[in-house]
Amino acid sequence: MSKAKVQKVSGYPDVITHLPEAKVSCEGGKAWILQAESSQLVFFQFEKGTDMPAHSHTYAQWGMVIDGEMELNIDGKLRHYKKGDEYLIPAGIPHSAKFFDATRVMDYFSEKSRYRPM
Repeated sequence: MSKAKVQKVSGYPDVITHLPEAKVSCEGGKAWILQAESSQLVFFQFEKGTDMPAHSHTYAQWGMVIDGEMELNIDGKLRHYKKGDEYLIPAGIPHSAKFFDATRVMDYFSEKSRYRPM
């Protein structure tokens, strides 16, 4: 029985980047969409120093940091997140983010059209 060689991934692999790329309004960010009938799973990649401006939406958002570091401001409360940390942003709550490193996050949006393909 042969053993598969495990590789460290920097950036998303082809299995993700072959998904439809999303239109992202934030300079320094890229994203790929996994579309479901009533929701989206979006794989984001942000460059070091990227700022996501404050915004809100009418549906909940759950996410996890895959790699890197970020500061998330949820309803005026600043929290620092790193690899493996999860966050939940309730519907209607203002939030923004700052990325201190090249960072990858995965976000689930309980809305089917949060992001549109390019």
